[in-house]
Amino acid sequence: MSKHERWNTLLELLAATGRLEVEDAAATLDVSPATIRRDLDELAEQRLLVRTRGGAVPQGVSYELPLRYKSSRHASEKQRIAAAVAELVHEGEVVGLNGGTTTTEVARALALSFGAARPEASPGAPTAPALTVVTNALNIAAELAVRPQIKLVVSGGVARPQTYELVGPLAAGVLGEVVLDVVVLGVDGIDPGLGIMAHHEDEAGISRLFAERASRVVVVADASKMGRRAFARICGLDRVDVLVTDTAIPSEAVRQLTDAGVKVVTV
Repeated sequence: MSKHERWNTLLELLAATGRLEVEDAAATLDVSPATIRRDLDELAEQRLLVRTRGGAVPQGVSYELPLRYKSSRHASEKQRIAAAVAELVHEGEVVGLNGGTTTTEVARALALSFGAARPEASPGAPTAPALTVVTNALNIAAELAVRPQIKLVVSGGVARPQTYELVGPLAAGVLGEVVLDVVVLGVDGIDPGLGIMAHHEDEAGISRLFAERASRVVVVADASKMGRRAFARICGLDRVDVLVTDTAIPSEAVRQLTDAGVKVVTV
């Protein structure tokens, strides 16, 4: 197991249990206690946890894994979800993407589908973009900026280091001036009664504005998000047109979503 994989696992265990003991973590990962101590020390230097005598506890009261340490979770499911979403997008459309690991995979799938070179237009004729993407995620913008066939619009705002998302009045000001054909939203929780949710109110507010500006709202989430609640509500299920998820979603959840008018696509 590589150091990156160990760190992913340690942070996930910490998020799930609220505390790590060196001996227990060493047994779980099948490595020496000395290796775990070094890992915890390095993670503490990055302010991702707080070292304690014999282990570690989360950094702060509310704990959320940074995006760079979440990318390996449910990776194959997210890639299948992204490929399915790319098939729902049509050439020439304006697509909104908020931040997150699943929407990052969607951005990559869109780049593969619409980022290839196109036939040359007649001399002097303007070339319309294959796709226009509007995003508040810095990492998504960095991946799409090198795709000349994709017109990229990035909101302003204050960057959240956990998710690379731009939030606040500057981001809202830009999004308030655009019209989207479809928005693809990554979320932290989906509840049949409460709708879709995010961990932080500033991110939820920007995602809500994305949904308000779009003709179609597509939510992308692996099955682990079903039935999970998060702090800040984005919108109700009545605003969601399609949920793209994996086949592990419980049949009862599919029924509840379908009854709420959401089309469920499983991959």
